[in-house]
Amino acid sequence: MKIRKNDNVLVVTGKDKGKKGKVRYAYPDEERLIVDGINMVKRHTKARAMARQAGVIEREAPLRVSKVMLICSKCNRPTRVGFRFVEENKVRVCSSCREVID
Repeated sequence: MKIRKNDNVLVVTGKDKGKKGKVRYAYPDEERLIVDGINMVKRHTKARAMARQAGVIEREAPLRVSKVMLICSKCNRPTRVGFRFVEENKVRVCSSCREVID
């Protein structure tokens, strides 16, 4: 998966199109991400022995990786991600400015 935890991303499709956020969790096996403040859903919860209050809670739901684009830290634009070998290490590269992302 080309997007990792703590990357800044832009949502390309869906109800939150155009919003930016930081990746909080990445699930590479499922190709899904949880982004701060994006794809908010409401969950109805029961009270659990003084640990949690009952009611409707809003939280982030996982989002498909294909719905977001990585924002390059150098050129500050959404971009595709490529790979290159630098000193026997595989690194991510911005496809527009060719700078190393990692």
